Amino acid sequence: MTADGSWVSLFSGGKDSSWALYRALEEDLPVSHMLTVHPEGESYMYHVPATELTSLAAESIGLEHVNVTPEDFDAMAATDSAAQGDAELEPLEAALVDLADDLDGGLAGVTAGAIESEFQTSRIQAMADRLGCDVFAPLWQRDPSELAAEMLDAGFEITILQVAAHGLDESWLGRTLDADAFAELAALNEEYGVHVLGEGGEFETFVTDGPHMARPIELEYETVWEGTRGHIEITDASLG
Repeated sequence: MTADGSWVSLFSGGKDSSWALYRALEEDLPVSHMLTVHPEGESYMYHVPATELTSLAAESIGLEHVNVTPEDFDAMAATDSAAQGDAELEPLEAALVDLADDLDGGLAGVTAGAIESEFQTSRIQAMADRLGCDVFAPLWQRDPSELAAEMLDAGFEITILQVAAHGLDESWLGRTLDADAFAELAALNEEYGVHVLGEGGEFETFVTDGPHMARPIELEYETVWEGTRGHIEITDASLG
């Protein structure tokens, strides 16, 4: 890893990007900023649900927070997923270029929460190569069950925001991912192929507390169920 410069956490608030940030801090990488992309509608590159909560996470963690907003996107004109993925990356790269000028020692690297997605990882690595920085991806190609156990052992509190898979009904919305929940997900993996960590989009999460956070995030919400999929709508959020 590059010794000089500052690191930026690519942060959505979900368990995977949160774990990448946490592990970077544990490795004493000099992370100075968290950067959140707020896509509008469906996205091939980014976690979408409840990214507005990331400002609370940044406050709790104690890092500067940079936002890339929907008006920065020009991906809707893309003709296929590859073109859209490339277009979605452009505002992120532009934001990192702008930020690098203000970082002590420049941009040393970015953290990424990818587990299995070549689509995302290849684009982030190519971007890092263009920027001349490193990528710290501690989840990459790790065993999902082992990662789940490590997150729980570390003290992560993970809330399910959205589900879209066979076997995941309305009762999962707002549920905390504890040992029992992961055991059920392992069984659903055997029966339906549900990824234990939701890597295929089966579910989306938000980390409300962890050892790197000074204060937990408390949520109030309503559930919305649409027959085979659903999500929670946050009605209030604050630091505890």
